[in-house]
Amino acid sequence: MSEIHLQRVPDTAMAQTLQVRQHVLRIDGTAAEGGDDTGPNPHDLYDAALGACKALTVLWYARKKGMEVHDVRTVVTRDASAERSGTYRLAAALQISGVLSDAQLAELQAVAHKCPVHKLMPQVTTEISTTVQRLEG
Repeated sequence: MSEIHLQRVPDTAMAQTLQVRQHVLRIDGTAAEGGDDTGPNPHDLYDAALGACKALTVLWYARKKGMEVHDVRTVVTRDASAERSGTYRLAAALQISGVLSDAQLAELQAVAHKCPVHKLMPQVTTEISTTVQRLEG
């Protein structure tokens, strides 16, 4: 089991400090959401998880197979226009540089489709429990 910790940043409307192991990030709502836009919002993190997973999966696979990949750049585009009716669309575009044949590039595209977060998002049921407790102090 792993834990992620968040705590409100004092004197801000919504901002949170996010801690994952030794890594610290600031999360905030956009101005339209009532935040100060001092960091990515939760939707941004969700979308970024997909892009990061695809890039890391491609790099891991390429290294394992001895493919010469120099760089991977990923752009994730969100279409949340139908989110309230149950459809959230993400498009991930990867640009890969290196000494790669067309067949290797196609192989890396197939691998990108198999990243764990991609498989998780549309194919599993995520069960969420939430508790709210009084914070003393």
